[in-house]
Amino acid sequence: MSDLLRATSTELADLVRPVLPDVDDLSEAQTVRAFALGAWTGVVEPGDAVGGVVRALLGPTVGLRVVLEAAVGRDEPRPGLLSGALVEAGATLDDVERLDLVRALKRWRPRLETGVILRSFHTATVVGSRLLVPGTPFWPTVLDELGDHAPVALWARGPACVPVPASSIAIVGSRAATAYGEQVSAELADGVADRGLAVVSGAAYGIDGAAHWAALAASATTMAVMAGGVDHLYPAGHDGLLRRILETGLMISEAPCGGKPSRWRFLQRNRLIAALTAATVVVEAGGRSGSLNTAAHAQSLGRPVGAVPGPVTSPSSVGCHALIRSGLAECVTSADEVLALAGVPTDLVVASYQGRRLDPETMRVLDALSTTATRETDELAVASGLSLETVRDVLAELDLSGAARRHGSGWRRVRGRRDG
Repeated sequence: MSDLLRATSTELADLVRPVLPDVDDLSEAQTVRAFALGAWTGVVEPGDAVGGVVRALLGPTVGLRVVLEAAVGRDEPRPGLLSGALVEAGATLDDVERLDLVRALKRWRPRLETGVILRSFHTATVVGSRLLVPGTPFWPTVLDELGDHAPVALWARGPACVPVPASSIAIVGSRAATAYGEQVSAELADGVADRGLAVVSGAAYGIDGAAHWAALAASATTMAVMAGGVDHLYPAGHDGLLRRILETGLMISEAPCGGKPSRWRFLQRNRLIAALTAATVVVEAGGRSGSLNTAAHAQSLGRPVGAVPGPVTSPSSVGCHALIRSGLAECVTSADEVLALAGVPTDLVVASYQGRRLDPETMRVLDALSTTATRETDELAVASGLSLETVRDVLAELDLSGAARRHGSGWRRVRGRRDG
């Protein structure tokens, strides 16, 4: 018999409490529900629609118990036990037959019979991971748009919260990126971060890594959506990058601690990257790049997709050119174009709305300012190519207009403002 069936509600609640944010606000029933959702992440693979139907009809707690009773403790699974519960909950016999419950129970059984689920909770506690579940304040409700393919729950690690999708941009692309691709990825991420938006990617080599590093350099929020558990810093070559992200940003995964990355999980996590952001930008992609999968998920969700053009001779840009040629993506070449794609007013647009024409000196100082990083007056002089006296005069005007503010010994641009 599975250890889960022997455990009491109090024991399960005690197991999940260390990984739940704001656990004091939850009743024991809500806490046990959270445990059940966390356990489901270890039972089903990402995007398992049958598991989604079971949870929708029976609820995560009852559904887990019925699945446990149907799958373990006997030589063969007992699909009749699960189908009977689903019919009683409102499913038709035709609906149940289409689910192929025998096959589902057989693929879930190995994980239910071992201690893998309980170990995942213990590991999560050790590494400081948090469990985010639907129906709680920390849950990104935009994921509910994925329907039966929505994640059961999310495991998060790092000090940041999941960024608001409307203020997040996905920057993705090939692992085997060219120097051109990595440069463009970094420039786009820096520009997006400089406007106060979060950068979301998958922490892979190439384009993803360049985007994360640029966001970190801009002191902006960056979130890595992982294919395996957040206890495993993968790929190994990005150990340093992921540790930096854990200092100020966030790692999330729908796989529990102990879950290993796999090709299927890489493809499935792409739907989360698309759903959690206002727009997806593909910087470089070969003809079979996984980033094209992310673009496809974004399109199915009605999210805008941008693609960066590259040299016509470069195999690394074949996928981007195909997206643009087919009309499935807009051509983007700058951070302002990315923000326009996502429906975020760019600073230049804001300025034009206010009917003000920026003089060249003001524009150059504003370009040198950041919304997230404090910059000294001499740094601004170097970046803008203006004298210290001119920079001080412009900063005084920007301070009066509310477009810039002093922070300690330096300055920052006020988010969303670029007017003089």
